[in-house]
Amino acid sequence: MTALPDDQELTCRPRVVLGIVGDRWSLLVVRNLRLGPRRFTELKRETTGISQRMLTVTLRGLERDGILTRTVHNVMPPHVSYELTPMGRTLREAATPLLEWSVAHLDRIDAARAEYDARD
Repeated sequence: MTALPDDQELTCRPRVVLGIVGDRWSLLVVRNLRLGPRRFTELKRETTGISQRMLTVTLRGLERDGILTRTVHNVMPPHVSYELTPMGRTLREAATPLLEWSVAHLDRIDAARAEYDARD
């Protein structure tokens, strides 16, 4: 594999990371794991609006990328829990200001969208 020049590497690497967490649900799932391990049904309930299928896809992607771990508990009835890895906890810390910004500015974003849409 040919090494990328430094400027290309600096451009491509963040794009790869944003591909991991830049979808609609990943950061919300990471946030919802902030208090510790959660079962699938808890995450589904805490992640308002996500479908069962999308939660499954999101959890698999985050597990693949090393952001969370999936543990099968061999009890009756059997269940699975999800927990942030050390890397996932650093992602949660980095994402918290972005999520707080989103909540703080949602009304202004909605107003800007309404103003823009009214121009047509």
